[in-house]
Amino acid sequence: MKTRLMAAAALMIIFSCNNAGKTPTPGQVAAGIMERQADVVQSAMAEEWEMERMRRIALDFNKTEEEALAYIRQFFPDVTSEQMKKWEASGALESMNINGEKRYFSRAFRNLFRIDSTCREKFLEINGPEEDPKAPLLQEHLPRVVALTKTKGTDKAEPVTYSITYTLTVPANTIPEGEIIRAWMPLPRTDIPRQKDFRLTEVSEPEYIISPDRYVHKSIYMEKKAVKDSPAVFSYSFTYTAYAQYNHFDPLQDVLPYNTSSTDYKEYTKAVPPHIVTDGKVAELAKQIIGDESNPYLQLKKIFSYISRNYPWAGAREYSTLESIPLYVLENGHGDCGQVSLLFISMCRSLGIPARWESGWMLHPGAVNLHDWAEAYLEGIGWIPVDQSFGLQPEPVELFYSRGIDAYRMAVNTDIGGAFFPAKIHFRSETVDFQRGEVEWRGGNLYFNEWDYHLQVHPSGK
Repeated sequence: MKTRLMAAAALMIIFSCNNAGKTPTPGQVAAGIMERQADVVQSAMAEEWEMERMRRIALDFNKTEEEALAYIRQFFPDVTSEQMKKWEASGALESMNINGEKRYFSRAFRNLFRIDSTCREKFLEINGPEEDPKAPLLQEHLPRVVALTKTKGTDKAEPVTYSITYTLTVPANTIPEGEIIRAWMPLPRTDIPRQKDFRLTEVSEPEYIISPDRYVHKSIYMEKKAVKDSPAVFSYSFTYTAYAQYNHFDPLQDVLPYNTSSTDYKEYTKAVPPHIVTDGKVAELAKQIIGDESNPYLQLKKIFSYISRNYPWAGAREYSTLESIPLYVLENGHGDCGQVSLLFISMCRSLGIPARWESGWMLHPGAVNLHDWAEAYLEGIGWIPVDQSFGLQPEPVELFYSRGIDAYRMAVNTDIGGAFFPAKIHFRSETVDFQRGEVEWRGGNLYFNEWDYHLQVHPSGK
């Protein structure tokens, strides 16, 4: 019945558009039906995705008002509902109405004491400063990278060789027995100059597929049949060597005017909505930040410094639940590594500075984690790494991450929201990035709360 109605609708459209009043051909009728079917399918998929997004938001916002008060009263015993509302209005305390009840983001309580200046001071007063396990390492590593690259006349130094095992586990009975589990997991890229000598040393499955370099997400793909009462474990081990990078140049002497007609320039200065935005509030703020400055690197440096000083790090919601990440940062006054990186990329592109995404894992001892950063292009210099989240550092290397990156990285991705190889059929768990992995079966996607992952760095020498 539905097919006949769609065919009739398509036929009517063709007749109404045919000024000559001629009878449409069978091919025209078929084309009209297919176009209408595509619209119906697209609309249904959009509706299905919005329902899935709402489900994910509910998973993220799982804390009650009672839990919020209990946490905050550890620091402010007499906190009032008026003060809670002020924090919520400022974006420092994220809450949302879920099924008619106020719920708080799962990481909102600790985030409040990172974002709000008064709360941050109170947290430090009671707990003292948090120790950054990376700090002692970077205080030695970064100046050494700057010195070595200058002495050797190169942009790369301090190689570190890694031996890594990655494991992804789907708990027993997550999907019916006998069904095939499909898994995509991260690998270090082999097409960027900072990573060399990749070698796969062990794989749990006899058959696997490694994605070609032309895909922006570097992955290893495996399949496994679900066995009743047994977890499905995918694992693999590999080695590779990563280099630190630092670019020495004089912005006023070495940075040349852009070739604005080049393919790369057009590609990396365009908007890619919704997460790379080059107009509106993003463009307006970028122009305010740079003022009269016209040199691309000095513009970039101003943006880098401004974001570092004004948008503190905070634990992030799942990216797939956010409508526009750069606007989210501006509206809420905080962001994690990928969020501030997308704001940086958006601002650069709005000013005509080519910028692009890079992400994967940070491998600093004691601080192994998912991580995102960026790259910017300077004519006459090339692509330079920019880690907006690591931001401003202690002197004498305050601006290191505006033109350099340390050697404790595994770069997996060179863009956002790309295709997988082989193709994924169902919705992605992570619609922007790819670090933890993706898992699905015939019946649908398996979201992050349905499986576990672990990256282990084995001890190895330089």
